[in-house]
Amino acid sequence: QLQASGGGLVQAGGSLRLSCAASGRTFKSYGMGWFRQAPGKEREFVAAISWIGGTTYYADSVKGRFTISSDNAANTMYLQMNSLKPEDTALYYCALKIYSGNSYYSPSYDYWGQGTQVTVSS
Repeated sequence: QLQASGGGLVQAGGSLRLSCAASGRTFKSYGMGWFRQAPGKEREFVAAISWIGGTTYYADSVKGRFTISSDNAANTMYLQMNSLKPEDTALYYCALKIYSGNSYYSPSYDYWGQGTQVTVSS
């Protein structure tokens, strides 16, 4: 089970930190990621982290502004979002994948959290 939290309303230029806690049955996983979906738009990749080597991946639209990290001991993943823009407004989902695969591709992920809303006002 994945529980995302940390969303909220923030002004443009502000910051938020999202968290995603994994609980329940423990199992081996390959990595985790964040996706977002704005009203009327497709779900899109935001960032991902691989447990092998700690490799991180970012969408071009968030590079330099967002940072993904994890606390493996706490089974928690984070997304630090700085310099937020109104176009970052969306429902943010965390996801976990058991196998290797394209980290940018949502079907690669096996488990999904319920989403946390991020709203950035101009």
